[in-house]
Amino acid sequence: MTDEFTESRRPTAEEDAARFLESGFWRDRSMLDDILDHVATTPQKAAIVTYRSGSTTPVTLTYGRLGTVVDRIARGLLELGIERGDVVSIQMPNGWEFAATTLAAMRIGAVVNPLVAIFRRRELEFMLARARSKVLIVPETFRGFSHAQLAAELRDVLPELRDAVVVGSGGPAALPEGLLEFDEFFLQRDRPRQPLTELHRQPDEIATLMYTSGTTGEPKGTLHTANTLWSAGCPLFDSLGLVADDVCFMASTMGHLTGFLWGMLQPLARGMTVVFQDVWDPAAFVRLVGEERITWTLSATPFVVDSVEAQLRDQRDLSTFRYFVCAGAPIPSALPPRATEVLGAKLMALWGTSECGICTIHTPDAPVAEVAGSDGRPTPVMQVRLVDELGEPVPDGTPGRLLTRGPSMFVGYLGRRDLYDSVVDPNGWFDTGDLGYRTPEGGVRISGRSKDIIIRGGENIPVVEIENLLFTHPRVKEVAVVAYADERLGERACAVVVPDGEAPTLAELTAFLAGAGTATQYWPERLEIRPEMPRTPSGKIQKFKLRDEVGALVGRTVFEGV
Repeated sequence: MTDEFTESRRPTAEEDAARFLESGFWRDRSMLDDILDHVATTPQKAAIVTYRSGSTTPVTLTYGRLGTVVDRIARGLLELGIERGDVVSIQMPNGWEFAATTLAAMRIGAVVNPLVAIFRRRELEFMLARARSKVLIVPETFRGFSHAQLAAELRDVLPELRDAVVVGSGGPAALPEGLLEFDEFFLQRDRPRQPLTELHRQPDEIATLMYTSGTTGEPKGTLHTANTLWSAGCPLFDSLGLVADDVCFMASTMGHLTGFLWGMLQPLARGMTVVFQDVWDPAAFVRLVGEERITWTLSATPFVVDSVEAQLRDQRDLSTFRYFVCAGAPIPSALPPRATEVLGAKLMALWGTSECGICTIHTPDAPVAEVAGSDGRPTPVMQVRLVDELGEPVPDGTPGRLLTRGPSMFVGYLGRRDLYDSVVDPNGWFDTGDLGYRTPEGGVRISGRSKDIIIRGGENIPVVEIENLLFTHPRVKEVAVVAYADERLGERACAVVVPDGEAPTLAELTAFLAGAGTATQYWPERLEIRPEMPRTPSGKIQKFKLRDEVGALVGRTVFEGV
């Protein structure tokens, strides 16, 4: 894959790289190096505490044990023929296995491809083929779905996917033919202890491939280096003043940048203890704060709402809990004071993307009114501009397109240099696709999106892909999928359909999408039937009119009152 990675990325200008290194936003080492240092210096300290659904007993790995497990998995990957630059795809729930496999892949110079657990055959077949993944690591089952069976099917149709490894099975005999069992293959077999350090990738080489949904009808493979990942994560830890004694809680999926970078790589690189939850359980979370001495977490706004409700139902000791940082969905204005009152923690917002990490964030001393009225202030790491359609700066308070550039910038989309060049100009400014305005306090408030996506509880819904699938339904003549506001999830998807004959029901449309193998979270949750679509003179569907109409029916428009 090395050649394709090289062809997909735009080289960083030498003067920019020198400036980033001088500023400390880039380094001559990786977060893997930091973690291995903690393995050597604090081997008895708890590194990862994993809580699984249905059990109150965690699995705890110290830094010393984590180092041992990582090396065992790394040597197993080498036995599978994984070489420097090969892609290792990981689709697992949050837990020590995900973290250890990630670090093991990095240990031998492979490129890590985290995958969200909700992806099904349609998404995975495209992603794994584009990545030319050599190995896929999955749970046997998760939330009632057989990932092992799907992995076996994918291995049969993807010639470059040589192996699939399954976590949590009853042993090799219980698996589909040809699949490997995680514990038996990686942890129980004895292998020669060959050196691994010389295989590590350099800080400016591609380290991760992470897919993000967009408007093109296909997932985009975002490429980051160790340096861009380090820079992307720093604003959170710098703004909050977090140190090695802090304890992180992470229930957001490690298949996204949120869980992968801020919930796993960065905390471990800083010597923290990380508490993982594989399935979000707010009642368990408020209990674990006291038991594990949790000090902070980062997640989407619905998690805050759930936590407040859980604490009101059953009062728990939250005295160690200081910060709840929100990303991925707007914060309702009444939530910051409510969260402080009930959880005793400071609620803060940030705005960022998979392509460039954190661009704006609040600091702990930000007034409640500022937290409720903005998505944070620009960080020292990334420059932010607000411009009109002609690229000219807009006045404060006037919505404009949000552009950003700096050391956290991704370096390419795998196999789609054309897409990268369409959103990153020659001067390095990335058009995020978001719209916003500058607040009187100097913050940035997200007011909408120019990209045709819907963010449901922090999860991007690939609108074009869903529309294209629904268009093939025999009773759909035209379709547009638009957002409508939701108090808990921020947004949900509504399908607006012009029928061909008898109108389909919502249940029929979601069953149709299920048959196509799409993730449940991508399905529309409301259906509106129209005799025709509102259009521009050139024939394009006017989605803003549809959003307004659906918003009026629901009683609240997207971004209203946030």
